Amino acid sequence: MTTISAKSTKTKTQIAWKPPEEGWVQVQSDGSFLPLIGRAAAGGLIRDHLGRCMKAYTYNLGSCSITATELKVAAKGLRLAWNAGYKKVELKMDLTTTIAIIRNCEDEDHIHGHMASTFCELFNLNCVVNVFHVYREANCAADFLANLGFSYSFGTHLSYVCDPGLRHWPIHDVLDTSQDQIVSLMI
Repeated sequence: MTTISAKSTKTKTQIAWKPPEEGWVQVQSDGSFLPLIGRAAAGGLIRDHLGRCMKAYTYNLGSCSITATELKVAAKGLRLAWNAGYKKVELKMDLTTTIAIIRNCEDEDHIHGHMASTFCELFNLNCVVNVFHVYREANCAADFLANLGFSYSFGTHLSYVCDPGLRHWPIHDVLDTSQDQIVSLMI
């Protein structure tokens, strides 16, 4: 009998926002959940290859699981990108379980299958969508918007002008300010 084992080692790496290639836009999305009050909010933004914020949005979702929150905000971002005419889109999020659901959107037996099927519909439009995991440190602008969602009334709030508090993050990102992060590597 053969036993395969993997060792995990920790290493320090620099984490920073990376822009999409020219001709692409990037949808950054993030959810936030406050377990003590059972409330969820989410936010995201669409950025071009220069880091400019094309659209920003927040959600106050009320009572909702974090996975459902992340799925809803990602779908909203992709719909906004599609409706704005963008055909090459990177979707970046920091919750790996949600990314797995999106990538396996045909699995209708999953507890979130009804929401995941939305992504199959979006992927079948005349566009290219690449889904990526990013560390939270590279998703700070979306994290800011997710937390901002708690301050709004229930529903979606769309902005064509970036919130004054958000202006710091795109500049921070474009200046290639990186943060140290300890990550696990499987060897």
